[in-house]
Amino acid sequence: MTTILPQAPGETGPRPFATLRHSAVLARRSLVKTTRNPGPVMNGIVTPALFMVLFLYLFGRPVAGTTADYLQYLFPGILVMGAGLAGMISTGSAINLDLKNGVTDRFRSLPISRTAPLLGSVMADILRYLIAVAVLFGIGAALGFRIRGGFLDALGAAGLAILFGFCLSWVTVFIGVLVKSAEAVLSFSFIAFLPLQLGSSLAAPSDTLPGWLRAWADVNPVTHVMDACRALLNGTPVTNSVGLTLLWSAGLFLVFCPLAVRAFGRQE
Repeated sequence: MTTILPQAPGETGPRPFATLRHSAVLARRSLVKTTRNPGPVMNGIVTPALFMVLFLYLFGRPVAGTTADYLQYLFPGILVMGAGLAGMISTGSAINLDLKNGVTDRFRSLPISRTAPLLGSVMADILRYLIAVAVLFGIGAALGFRIRGGFLDALGAAGLAILFGFCLSWVTVFIGVLVKSAEAVLSFSFIAFLPLQLGSSLAAPSDTLPGWLRAWADVNPVTHVMDACRALLNGTPVTNSVGLTLLWSAGLFLVFCPLAVRAFGRQE
């Protein structure tokens, strides 16, 4: 539930779409901070790009016979990694620093929505996801990746990756509100990164993995997102992967967004 702080002097009543306007202003603030400290955004681009190059030339021929064929399999997973990694790292750390430095105390003294500081930071991340996805598409094209599905299918794949990254970011928003330091948020993000991103169908189909790892990969939500993007970009049947992706995204958002907002409200 959205709660609005007491009105400022001169205000006559509730303003429509106030929460959205407040969040947009704070999203702009977050983007200005990014221009001064682009490290998290660069990390969200450079790390997946490095994984793509390493996996392509280490495993391309053994797994697929040629690096060109393997790139068609690998790139959609890297695309999901780029959006997911950006969401796991940047938002929670930024919110935690604002809490630690007392910036949010200033926000609470203003006649703005209680949820605006959280929503504004996550809204800014959407632009970061767009940048990461666009850059990764450029790198993939330079390496030889080709979109075999239609243009709308490619937009759908990018949209699914960004949607999942957006919903996943609420997990670290929740963690960022709870823990005492930004370093703890980064540690959590790194620990979660390994089983989520690497314990999936990123580098090889899940049915080729060892039994214990396949059991995890088959229920891992990241596998469903990667399989959905892979089918859309390569023009193959999507089966139920798109539906599972949407269900997981909705579940993450509906669980962790209210938890984060409630925990943020208790910081007063």
